[in-house]
Amino acid sequence: MPSYAYECAGRVCSTVMIMPDRPVIDPSGPQLVYVQVADHIEGLIQSGELAVGARLPAERDLAAEYGVAYDTIRRATALLRERGLIQTVHGRGTFVAAIPGDKRG
Repeated sequence: MPSYAYECAGRVCSTVMIMPDRPVIDPSGPQLVYVQVADHIEGLIQSGELAVGARLPAERDLAAEYGVAYDTIRRATALLRERGLIQTVHGRGTFVAAIPGDKRG
């Protein structure tokens, strides 16, 4: 998975591009599309592919990568924030905040 380093508030942080190499989203499936996207990103966090502190791509870029509407990504990231997995810092981006089941976070 490609990763790019950026300067964030005086320290180096990374932005991880999520490029699904297999179909992840099933629009005709029983689960809502935004929930499928949120679950997939949560899976990347759980597997360690997205580390705590990793910066997610912009929502419009995620929409293009997943092949879904921008509003779908907005709802997915809102769900991930509710789950406590990501946090958005205005003007800086969206970052992985915690790993599910990790007692340190």
